[in-house]
Amino acid sequence: MPSRLLKVELKILDPRLPGWGFPSWGSSSAAGLDLHACIDRPLILKPQMPPVLISAGIAFRTGDPDWCALLLPRSGLGHKTGLVLGNTIGVIDADYEGPCLISAWNRNPAGEGIWVRPGDRIAQLVFTRIARPEFAIVAAFSTQGGRQEDGFGSTGIEAACPDPRPGRNS
Repeated sequence: MPSRLLKVELKILDPRLPGWGFPSWGSSSAAGLDLHACIDRPLILKPQMPPVLISAGIAFRTGDPDWCALLLPRSGLGHKTGLVLGNTIGVIDADYEGPCLISAWNRNPAGEGIWVRPGDRIAQLVFTRIARPEFAIVAAFSTQGGRQEDGFGSTGIEAACPDPRPGRNS
């Protein structure tokens, strides 16, 4: 079955965006559309302070209830600097048409703040299909799986093909 192309209406709210290369993906195979910090001057995110809402300078309308957009952190920023999203992942429903805002947060426990400059690519937007299941309210499940209520690490952390243990000659 051929995939259906999603048409998204996009409003550019910040006139600097085209000069920063928006809209663009980081590579030809990137899933996430890079979002820029549309701020007037650099700001510093201090460790463990409340998140700051930063405009992405756009508004968009997906309009199709089978789709949503996910606002995600950029992995390198979270790993290297501690810049993450205040709400971890933002879900943008098909009927939302307001400005796209990025909840930026410095997760570091202490140390220097994280500088965000106008135009910095600080988040990404991924579009994905969603499913709305039909729920069957039951008193008991019709079949039982092997795990049942086990969770939170119940399957262990061992690698599927662990390296030989140190000190062994194999």
